[in-house]
Amino acid sequence: MSEDLAIAVVGLACRLPGAPSPDAFWQLLRDGRDAITDIPPDRWVSAGVDESMPGLLRGGFVDRIDEFDAEFFGVSPREAAVMDPQQRLMLELAWEALEDAGIVPEELSGSRTGTFVGAISGDYGELLRRRGVFTRHTLTGTNRGIIANRVSYTLGLRGPSMTIDTAQSSALVAVHLACESLRRSESTLAIAGGVNLNISPDSAISAYKLGALSLDGRCFTFDVRANGYVRGEGGGVVALKRLEDAVADGDPIYCVIRGSGVNNDGGGDGLTAPDCHAQEEVLRLAYERAGLERSEVQYVELHGTGTRLGDRVEASALGAVLGTGRSGGPLVVGSAKTNVGHLEGAAGIVGLIKTILCIEHREIPASLNFREAPPEIPLHELRLRVQQSLDSWPAPDQPLLAGVSSFGMGGTNCHVVVAESPQPSHESDRAPETGMLSWVVSARSEPALREQAQRLLAHVEGRPELDVGDIGYSLVTSRSTFESRAVVLGRDRERLLEGLAGLARGEQAAGVVTGRAHGGKTVFVFPGQGSQWDGMALGLLESASVFADSMRACGEALSRYVDWSLEDVLRRVEGAPSLQCVDVVQPAL
Repeated sequence: MSEDLAIAVVGLACRLPGAPSPDAFWQLLRDGRDAITDIPPDRWVSAGVDESMPGLLRGGFVDRIDEFDAEFFGVSPREAAVMDPQQRLMLELAWEALEDAGIVPEELSGSRTGTFVGAISGDYGELLRRRGVFTRHTLTGTNRGIIANRVSYTLGLRGPSMTIDTAQSSALVAVHLACESLRRSESTLAIAGGVNLNISPDSAISAYKLGALSLDGRCFTFDVRANGYVRGEGGGVVALKRLEDAVADGDPIYCVIRGSGVNNDGGGDGLTAPDCHAQEEVLRLAYERAGLERSEVQYVELHGTGTRLGDRVEASALGAVLGTGRSGGPLVVGSAKTNVGHLEGAAGIVGLIKTILCIEHREIPASLNFREAPPEIPLHELRLRVQQSLDSWPAPDQPLLAGVSSFGMGGTNCHVVVAESPQPSHESDRAPETGMLSWVVSARSEPALREQAQRLLAHVEGRPELDVGDIGYSLVTSRSTFESRAVVLGRDRERLLEGLAGLARGEQAAGVVTGRAHGGKTVFVFPGQGSQWDGMALGLLESASVFADSMRACGEALSRYVDWSLEDVLRRVEGAPSLQCVDVVQPAL
């Protein structure tokens, strides 16, 4: 695939068990931890699920799914009460992914931005129907198609908007469709991902009765102990652009999607039985479309549910297409399901985000719960190796190349080819700020403002390498501005941290200005003669490039009418007239 058809990942967001952000997810992966716990007491323990169904007693859960800032998104309290939490979560993730990309969400209104969401469950609607909750908002609040449409409506997006259901491959198929929409110029930007929340016992019992769930509450991917999967929940989103557009716009680029393929088993041994030949075909299709040699692939993020049949078929297909015949080492494989469980309709986006983070950090974390492969998965013959520790990328001197697989129980298979970007991320050409700096924080309410300050504080504290000038620049140019605002003023990182900490506590600390924006008009201030002093602009000329550029432009405009240089006057250059001269001070002020 030529570079002009490659798709850049410019932003991402996730909310996963034990990992409320991509950074937290990466730390979970690096640490080799899983986030599988007992069912929270506010879920379905009281709904007839007991120790006779051990596969339902554990899972990967997300905290506080009942909380939602409806006012932030312009949703009334009554409508919010009957909105599927999957709609709410997708709104939050879409916003976070755009902010991560440095895109101001409000500026997308009217644009051909597409929204593609994978989702397969409707647990919340079932709960409302069971309790007889029917209002004017129930239909839109519980319809799965609205999960994507809600994002498009809230942000005023005019591109395609669809919720995709291909069972467990839904989220990765959503990414595939988003890439195709971008390549056809149907969309100029795409928001793609998936969401899955386990809030009703019915869907859990259905999976248990099918025999898909692990009685041990673990995913033993490619292991002799494999006996099913453990359920997970949450969601993830990526923001996508054509690579050439991302480079032209100076966007951050995590990696690129080189190609992808989708097919169906179409008449295999059974409706839910995976087919090896179909999986081989989708792999070949994806790498053919990517224009890459299959032997170049270094890592594959497995569908990897931990079912004996599913694992055997997936391993055989990978071995046939990517494993056997390889030169060098075996193909490295792993599964995020061993960390956070199987997110079902959102599983594919979890695997994709994990792979993106692996490429960004140039490391591959361990796939958990693996000790020994069963006889039907001869890893050595298939030239496959399950990753069992945190290691640097295989062949790090070669361009990093990986695949991500996701398969639906009805036979819809998807594989996406991900590579490091051939184009470096945009580097700021701004000169480092050396004088007084400002960091703007805003929110819709005072409590939200304090929370924003706390989040920014945690972000900066954990990244000592960040340039505080860049932080201030990003807060102004790539964030939405709301009514409640605060500005932290200072010259260094310590002052920023101190001001944010005080703001988070609700204190009016020195160097922190707070207020609430009100509608108004532009005001011009003319101080009049007598307010000047020698050297009055020296500090700003040295520390504020915008001010210096503006004064330079003013000086060029004045030069047609005066025989002195404005900049020389302000800088007190020898021979320049004094600010005390009437004909100098008036235009200078």
